[in-house]
Amino acid sequence: MKKILTPVRIAVFTFSLWAILPCVAHTVSSEDTFFGTTTEPQEGGSITFGALGEASNLIPYLSSDAASHEVAELIYVSPLRYNKELQPEPWAADSWSIEEDGKLLRFTLHKGILWEDGQELTAEDVAFTCKLVADPSTGSPYAEDFQRIKEFRVIDRYTYEVRYEHYFARAISTWMNPILPKHILEGQDIRTSPFARKPIGAGPYRLAAWEPGSRIILHASPTYFRGKPHIDNVIYRIIPDSSTMFMETRAGRLDIMDLTPLQYLRQTKGPEWDQRFIKYRYLASVYVYLGFNLEHPFFKDVRVRRAISLGINRDDIIRGVLLGQGVPAFGPFKPGTWPYHPSLQPVRQDIKTAQALLAEAGFEDSDADGILDREGQPLAFTILTNQGNEQRILTATVMQAQLKKLGIDVRIRTVEWAAFIREFVNKGRFDTVLLGWTIPQDPDLYSVWHSSQTFEGGLNFTHYRNSELDTLLVQAQSTPARDTRIALYHRIQEILDNEQPYCFLFVPYALPVVQRRIRGIAPALAGIMYNFEDWWIPKAYQLSETTQ
Repeated sequence: MKKILTPVRIAVFTFSLWAILPCVAHTVSSEDTFFGTTTEPQEGGSITFGALGEASNLIPYLSSDAASHEVAELIYVSPLRYNKELQPEPWAADSWSIEEDGKLLRFTLHKGILWEDGQELTAEDVAFTCKLVADPSTGSPYAEDFQRIKEFRVIDRYTYEVRYEHYFARAISTWMNPILPKHILEGQDIRTSPFARKPIGAGPYRLAAWEPGSRIILHASPTYFRGKPHIDNVIYRIIPDSSTMFMETRAGRLDIMDLTPLQYLRQTKGPEWDQRFIKYRYLASVYVYLGFNLEHPFFKDVRVRRAISLGINRDDIIRGVLLGQGVPAFGPFKPGTWPYHPSLQPVRQDIKTAQALLAEAGFEDSDADGILDREGQPLAFTILTNQGNEQRILTATVMQAQLKKLGIDVRIRTVEWAAFIREFVNKGRFDTVLLGWTIPQDPDLYSVWHSSQTFEGGLNFTHYRNSELDTLLVQAQSTPARDTRIALYHRIQEILDNEQPYCFLFVPYALPVVQRRIRGIAPALAGIMYNFEDWWIPKAYQLSETTQ
């Protein structure tokens, strides 16, 4: 389900390490060299994350941005979650089973899980969540997962069954999404509920304060059923500028941030950094793209979209913007994963072919001003992206210069993250957007590409529609045979490559840096955040919430 918009979710994106095995890059042989030799977890202290974008809504089923989901994932629990090897494991569930060739799932919840107000979490809460998200009036971009359920049956206080009419490939990942409290939300209008900014969860942390535009503070939950986390306070500081965030990290006022390539390669060298920080580098589970608003009269023409894609030199972007810290992309999958097309290649810059396509589409420079036009309308559009994201702004600037050579007038506009999503992306008020999508473990693409998902707030906000693709997406969801799914996803990638509803640009390397005072980090296939509840800070290096 979790196709999540990234404001800054890798590299220069807001801190996130739900990804793939990191390579630790540091020159000190042991993290104990500078911060002592204590090995037993100690309780207390605060950890501060740097975030370029502010959360928009802490009801996860109403938000599609990474900033919101990062906070929410510490507040709520779900029946299942991924372990360090990216295999499903029980979380709020004590046990679960798959029966009848995958069409029946049975879950037994852990007894004694408490909401913050002391009420017990039960199967009725799961049933309520399922019904709420599936309800069309809720308008959730994730509704389709729950609408696939043929029957939801509460067996007893802690046990429930889910039956599907047909095999649903993403069924397991559906149950890795948060459970909401029935006794609080029942009867409320979920879209206007104050719960969005004052959530009540059952997870490891509780919302303590939300200072708009400044920070979000979480406190460890004393009633969390797996035991109170070691670190008392989690603080998300909203700093909408990566240079300022870097200075705050260097000054010790942030514990974790995602570095820009320049910061990673050139500005974090020397004894000071080696003693106080650990750097990580790995190919992120994210792709970055330029998305066209297909309701725009220019972009309805596939020749214009293809010409723009052919006018972009992705290698120049990777060299100039990422300083080599990324790979070109041609579609929505991560290189090396099983659905990745074996023979497609990223679009190579081809100015002559691009010019020919634009001429064929009726564009010419009729007034000799250097800008192509058609029927008196100049070929001009705006790239919209989120404020403070240096990597995206630089990428847009490079594309602006490259497309000018084709006679295309490109403008750039940046907007604060929450307003960017709420007022522009969700409402389709853009020409093009420069954004990133997380790449989930299951390769299902339905929520982003199916034509049914073009409603306001839906994830198909570019309004792409293709009947063949719709059919393929449904087929890929409905077969358990991986070989069949592979063939279907290969064809899907071929369609996207041919029609270019997005200019797929690159998959960047994630370049996070973490203060050495943070202990318990155990890099694995799932990245490092999978065991955040086990992180801890030695007493001698614990900072209070105020000193952060």
